[in-house]
Amino acid sequence: MHIILVSGRLTSAKSLTLSTRQLLGILGALVMLVLLLSTGLFYLTLRHAAQLKIPYLETVVLAAQAQDSQRSEAYLRENLNAMAVKLGEMQAQLMRLDALGERLAALAGFKPSEFRFGETPGRGGALPSSIPSHSLSVGEFNQQMALLARQMENRNDSLGILESQLFDAKVKKRLMPTIPPVEASWSASSFGWRIDPISGMQAMHEGVDFIAEIGTPIFAAAGGLVTVAESHHQYGLMVEIDHGNDFTTRYAHASRMLVKAGDLVQRGRKIAEVGATGRTTGPHLHFEVRYKGVAQNPARFLQAAR
Repeated sequence: MHIILVSGRLTSAKSLTLSTRQLLGILGALVMLVLLLSTGLFYLTLRHAAQLKIPYLETVVLAAQAQDSQRSEAYLRENLNAMAVKLGEMQAQLMRLDALGERLAALAGFKPSEFRFGETPGRGGALPSSIPSHSLSVGEFNQQMALLARQMENRNDSLGILESQLFDAKVKKRLMPTIPPVEASWSASSFGWRIDPISGMQAMHEGVDFIAEIGTPIFAAAGGLVTVAESHHQYGLMVEIDHGNDFTTRYAHASRMLVKAGDLVQRGRKIAEVGATGRTTGPHLHFEVRYKGVAQNPARFLQAAR
């Protein structure tokens, strides 16, 4: 393209030659300049539309602001709904933890007043001046909620295991023969080697003897299953109870039996009455504790209970 420049200031006409590439470059620059000016003008117009009092522009700005406000409200509503669901789950977990804590306190033998699970514990302290405090953002709040939920789940699992162990220990304790089988003195004949009162020879005494009148109630030293309730040529009328964990107890020389084989008895239940049947010199209760069939000293269990 040839361009001829004619001016009164020029002594002669001048000619310019532009190639196609140069011409396209000039046109492109003009287009970019026009776009930049238009964008700047539009931005300034929207920014100062309220001061300019242009009805159409005011409508456009208000519509844009309304859309932004609706999006913000929708975002906040979604987050609040999610947090409300999480809060409900945490409240349910907290109720389970409170109930579990009360059961654990009862199993451990604590008084209810020592652990008030339904009350908020007192907390406080001074704010450090060297470390500035700040408000939690929505993201940080969600992170704290998620962390607290995981911690509560872990605590619930751990306390559940502890409750199971305490319950097992309590059951095993109730199955140990630790309560006196009769309300009487038991210093007549202790566990161990002695001079047999009938044969006069030294012999092993595998239990303890409680001196009591005929008809005195005999109680189960622990809960269990009656395996024997019959007459024995040496023990006389005898009751044997299996307490589990390889522990058994025997109650001999009874005058009357109140249970039969196969009965389940609770700790402290009356199972027989004192008598003088079998190999004996007078009315008393012969009481034995056996572990895996081997006789143990009953005094160890009775004194441990005291």
